[in-house]
Amino acid sequence: MNKTLLLAAVAALSLSAASAASARDQIQIVGSSTVFPFTTTVAENFAKTGSFKAPVVESTGTGGGMKLFCAGVGEQHPDMTGASRAMKSSEFEDCAKNGVTEIVEIKIGYDGIVLANAKNGPEFNLTKAQIWMALAKQVPVDGKLVDNPYKKWNEIDASLPNEPIVVYGPPPTSGTRDAFVELVMDKGCEASPVVEALDKDAKKAACQTVREDGAFIEAGENDTLIVQKLEADPEAAGIFGFSFLDQNGDKVKGAVVDGKAPTYEAIADGSYKVSRPLFLYVKKAHVGVIPGIPEFLVEYTSERAWGPDGYLADKGLIAMPDEERKSFGEAATGLTAMMAPK
Repeated sequence: MNKTLLLAAVAALSLSAASAASARDQIQIVGSSTVFPFTTTVAENFAKTGSFKAPVVESTGTGGGMKLFCAGVGEQHPDMTGASRAMKSSEFEDCAKNGVTEIVEIKIGYDGIVLANAKNGPEFNLTKAQIWMALAKQVPVDGKLVDNPYKKWNEIDASLPNEPIVVYGPPPTSGTRDAFVELVMDKGCEASPVVEALDKDAKKAACQTVREDGAFIEAGENDTLIVQKLEADPEAAGIFGFSFLDQNGDKVKGAVVDGKAPTYEAIADGSYKVSRPLFLYVKKAHVGVIPGIPEFLVEYTSERAWGPDGYLADKGLIAMPDEERKSFGEAATGLTAMMAPK
């Protein structure tokens, strides 16, 4: 009897969640500020078909989007989230705890991370090691780690601009911040024998901890705001996705990093090393309840959208190779649930 009552209660809760979700007739998408303009563009084109309302897309940052997405199933929870990094195992576990048990992972393409400044600002030709020296909380001086003493770029290397180190960047909740730390800070600190001699935990702290003395300024999840800050302050630099550089090329320019400028071609062929994949995650439980989800995914993964000559390329998205697009396109249209991240 108790088992029967329990099963009945679970069924009632599931039906209640599905009924609540059916009250909403627009797809809701949250997540990465980098993925936001791509998803918004797809949403606009999707709405032009006239069959469904335009999805509501909100820029919350990758970490914030994951929290909202994994909070549960039903109308009050978003159907999809964009991410500028892959879902973490801890996030997958949070989803499972809250009943979000079938998730479709779609890689949508690639994006570069740039260090940029105003068009009328100084020219930056940097190495990852120099960027780390500019932004790390502690750096090696005379064989030991000390609080970062560098106030100007040319104090790190005489070839760099005689300008103050002022860099606007994303907060720790941002996927762009995660990727920047992994691709630039971690790589840049490898050149230091002092750091290499540390144990694992101390090395991680030295490589990844960003200075807090005002040289690095957290500018929130809004990359457009960083572009505006750079326009107002030509001496400053900012960290954001290549797509924002591509869309604001009349206002800002990207720094050369390890001898390569951030261009579509250099990111696509892998020669510009500061690049990362972008993702869209879909809650399979909402398919068939919230109208238009399969059709929206068909639009997102169409060649006219994410192909090399698609409208998302015009927005700065770096297209995946043909075979990779085919694989993730099939996962999207087939609603194939992802495996748990390692």
